[in-house]
Amino acid sequence: MSEAILHYINEFRSRRDVDPYQAEAFFDIILAETDEALLTQLLTAWSLKGATEDEIYRFAKVLRDRMKVVDTKDLEPADIVGTGGSQAKTFNVSTAAAFVIAGAGVPVAKHGNRAATSSSGSADAISLLGINVDVSPRIAEKALAEAGICFMFAPRFHSLSPALAKARRRVEGPTIFNCLGPLSNPARVQHQVIGVWSPQLVRKMANVLARLGTKRSWIVNGYDRLDEISLTGHSTLAEVTEDGVRFFEINAGELGIDSLSGDLPQNCSAAESSEIIRQILGNKLVDTDAEKLVLINSAAAIFVAGGSDTPHEGYERALESVRSGAAANKLRQLIEVTK
Repeated sequence: MSEAILHYINEFRSRRDVDPYQAEAFFDIILAETDEALLTQLLTAWSLKGATEDEIYRFAKVLRDRMKVVDTKDLEPADIVGTGGSQAKTFNVSTAAAFVIAGAGVPVAKHGNRAATSSSGSADAISLLGINVDVSPRIAEKALAEAGICFMFAPRFHSLSPALAKARRRVEGPTIFNCLGPLSNPARVQHQVIGVWSPQLVRKMANVLARLGTKRSWIVNGYDRLDEISLTGHSTLAEVTEDGVRFFEINAGELGIDSLSGDLPQNCSAAESSEIIRQILGNKLVDTDAEKLVLINSAAAIFVAGGSDTPHEGYERALESVRSGAAANKLRQLIEVTK
């Protein structure tokens, strides 16, 4: 296996891509390798070359074909997730948004993991909120049916190796696996908002998602290097539907935000993120930039899932979800179901 890994390291350093017909075999080679340092070299060389659209598609397809699946029954849940890897880091915005979206009446099947390229992954923050993240597909199905929201901890649903997880944390910057997680949701969601770390990645991820299939989803990158819709400047977006891909820009003003406080938290730990989420859901951070950032990203997911006719209406529904206590109630329900 180590010889095969060395072969691919040299291939990537020579700017050569993975042969499409060898993608699944290469995937198995990565999973079988136990040398963490060697895997780190591989991921670093791959990132420096840059993962191609076809490489992301092929590996996402393998993950989808092999994952444990959550049965969503007649529900059509949405997911909101960032790839991580962005230079600008705040708190776990998509984690907070998941409860807001569910509180607005849109079921949420959130897929996530512990941190690999950030201070706090969704699983890290959710655990500190009192939720048991490491649950079986059956419990995830129960949570989705009863609470309208579930969390699917990636290691439970995808058979990846501990050595690979450790290697990812050793690489400076994002890897192809930052892209693969959001594209491999075990609930096979058809409505997603996926935040990516660079505007150049928007087109690539949108084309991959179009090949994989989705009803309506957004790929987003914020003006200020966030892997989510930004409060400042224009965010770059791609809307992916069964009819194709459409690229456009949006700004917070179009969603009704006309002022900012300049108090957005930066580079938060898991403990800090979980506390911010708790305060937002408890109406303790009213009209702060942290709350507004959660609301505009919630609005996007509510809209793409068909929970509103416009993003602006989605914002109003997100705001009502928080103010009414519905979002906080979703947190309480998920804690109870996963005990």
